[in-house]
Amino acid sequence: MATLQDLGVSAFINILGAFVFLLLFAVLRIQPINDRVYFPKLYIAGKRAADHRGARRAINLNLCTYFKFLSWVPGALRMTQTELIHHAGLDSAVYLRIYTLGLKIFLPVMVVALLVLIPVNVSGGTLLNLRKDVMFSDIDKLSISNVSPGSNRFFIHLLMAYVFTFWTCFMLYKEYSNVAFMRLHFLASQKRCADQFTGDCQKHTSCVKPFDV
Repeated sequence: MATLQDLGVSAFINILGAFVFLLLFAVLRIQPINDRVYFPKLYIAGKRAADHRGARRAINLNLCTYFKFLSWVPGALRMTQTELIHHAGLDSAVYLRIYTLGLKIFLPVMVVALLVLIPVNVSGGTLLNLRKDVMFSDIDKLSISNVSPGSNRFFIHLLMAYVFTFWTCFMLYKEYSNVAFMRLHFLASQKRCADQFTGDCQKHTSCVKPFDV
């Protein structure tokens, strides 16, 4: 039986974990030893030298960079999709679209659930009429367990299940079409070579891997 305190602890752990992973990414990103790992496209294009930021060292000793480790975020958010593909590759653009897809799916679902399902469940009042020895929390009043058996309110839950499923499938189909078009356009704009179709394209940096998405 979950309580508001349990939800708060769970949210705190998840937020803290996300911040720790972001911090680790930011710190590892500015280490010279990892420069080729985080900026391979710039090395291939010749826009980044091997000794950039003292790449011969293993650890970044410039303390100022540790206080500005998130300075790249505003610039990345301001980039258009074309600029992002040119700078970081098609994979990065697709990953960002996956995050935005999650927002497009779950934000409308959350709003509809708060405006429709929550009032339906709260107004059920079934848990309040149970025996006093039955334990339940305030969160249970918001769930489907607060709807009385055989109530017509279950049809609203059934209808919302179809609505949520249709919306999710529609957004996935639309996003898949966009990503497929992006991939085809990206491959068509690159230099062709025979190794592109043999899986041995690593020997030729000018070639594009067939499965870049």
